[in-house]
Amino acid sequence: MDLQQRIDADIKAAMLARDKDRLNVLRAIKSALLLELTKEGGSHVLAEEAGLRILQKLHKQRAEAAAIYHQQGRTDLAAEDEAQAKVIEAYLPARLNAEQVQAAVQAVLSEIGATSMADMGRAMKAVNARLAGKADGAVIAAAVKAVLSPG
Repeated sequence: MDLQQRIDADIKAAMLARDKDRLNVLRAIKSALLLELTKEGGSHVLAEEAGLRILQKLHKQRAEAAAIYHQQGRTDLAAEDEAQAKVIEAYLPARLNAEQVQAAVQAVLSEIGATSMADMGRAMKAVNARLAGKADGAVIAAAVKAVLSPG
């Protein structure tokens, strides 16, 4: 079952369970996926990578909003965004920890022969392709810089 079918099935389940909070998040996901499908010049077929990218974006938005609400002392709004982020997280692949990211970065860099900061762009492209959806871009960038920087 592809991502769209899972979302549709979960929307129906949330409707039957009368779970309004979950239903709202699932509808937001479906809306974002439909926007991607119908954008001008699109292929009208949602690739798995595109679906993951959209889910990551939605998850990051909710997490950042929750952090801002916490800074402002609005725990009620922060809790709502954190709950939405948890629903979205269920559709994302498991996140890699720092050691796993470091090991994957080492493997990819040795495969492509990247040895210095001059290879940063090529290295980031290869590592991002390998770890798509499994690690945050900032964590990946930090790991690549740590390996490529001298000393």
